[in-house]
Amino acid sequence: MSEFITHTLDTAPRASNALLQGAEKKMGFIPNLLGAMAESPATLESYLTLSTLFDKTAFTVTERQLVILSISRFRDCTYCLAAHGTIAKMQKIPAEIVQAVYYNQPLEDAKLEGLRTFTIAVLSTDGLVGQAAIQKFYQAGYQKQHVLEVILGISFKTLSNYINHINDTPIDANFLSGIPDNALAENA
Repeated sequence: MSEFITHTLDTAPRASNALLQGAEKKMGFIPNLLGAMAESPATLESYLTLSTLFDKTAFTVTERQLVILSISRFRDCTYCLAAHGTIAKMQKIPAEIVQAVYYNQPLEDAKLEGLRTFTIAVLSTDGLVGQAAIQKFYQAGYQKQHVLEVILGISFKTLSNYINHINDTPIDANFLSGIPDNALAENA
């Protein structure tokens, strides 16, 4: 059962309204997650701001979605997996990448696998990764800047993953195409 009201433009607090309008203009609809976040204008603004900042990182589009999907898989956030699986499709990211992350399989591309495993290492150690993990990340082709940007991605996704867990946010119909075949049944 949802903990929060999924606000619309008619029900959202005034301070959230313009933010929801911007999301609707950009996406064509107001995702249930953003409708729930609208209860707290500061939370909604923080999430949207972190999203914008994460898009400005040195990561490619594929790498950004890989980080987001890896975080969401690690935290078992079905909503975010569906949403970002759909966004990955829209961004022409190969389905094999999304499926590999969804099913916790290694990626064939060594650099992307290095990014995925480093992201998971940061998550699983609460940031207390050893120097060996950092060096392996550098050897995969990343730099110090990327370490910080993985942490930015984790900060960004922490908001949505935790809210979705507490809220049991219903997956929007627009995001159902981002879930690999039979995945919902397997995770039920």
